[in-house]
Amino acid sequence: MTVLYEDNHLVVVNKAPGEIVQGDKTGDKPLSEEVKEYLKVKYNKPGNVFCGVTHRLDRPTSGIVVFAKTSKALSRLNAMFKNNEIDKTYWAVVKKLPEKTEATLTHYLIKNERTNKSTAYDVEKPNTKKSVLHYKVIGQSQNYNLLEVDLETGRHHQIRCQLSKIGSPIKGDLKYGAERSNPDGSISLHARKIAFIHPVSKEKIELVAPTPDDVLWNALINTNVH
Repeated sequence: MTVLYEDNHLVVVNKAPGEIVQGDKTGDKPLSEEVKEYLKVKYNKPGNVFCGVTHRLDRPTSGIVVFAKTSKALSRLNAMFKNNEIDKTYWAVVKKLPEKTEATLTHYLIKNERTNKSTAYDVEKPNTKKSVLHYKVIGQSQNYNLLEVDLETGRHHQIRCQLSKIGSPIKGDLKYGAERSNPDGSISLHARKIAFIHPVSKEKIELVAPTPDDVLWNALINTNVH
């Protein structure tokens, strides 16, 4: 766990692939507990430490996660995420280059609770949610392409599902059509940047998370066209 930013109200970390943000049925130690332990030790706090989960990242995904250190910050951040007042930019590695190097994708997504998977449709159907993202190709290697993705809506598995729908599944994402898994079980999707107005101080906060340190990410970053 790498801390990217911290003040009296927030702590922002760079999640490694494979870590869970919040406790689940696996019983594995979540990132929220790691943050609590970090705060307890750093500030020598007795008793329970407050650490509020403001949003989630899928387990195989890496990148920025924001935690709240106060209940005031938690309630305000929860509202900001819900109202799409927080700008999130992701980087995704795909094998198949999309037809257009830059485009807006609009689909209608529905989540299957049993399989924990979303399906994208081109037209609205009962119980679907409109899902919009913008992508552009920002890097290329011999076999892979690096996309920058800006989310307009925040749906379940939205980027994974929509990129798969256009025939460009994320590297390692077997659930959404990738040819093979990544050796560490991750998918090559990274929450790269976040920008928002601080819920208490009202300052503009902009943060960038380094990508996982592996050969492919490093090669693609070196070809990054901007």
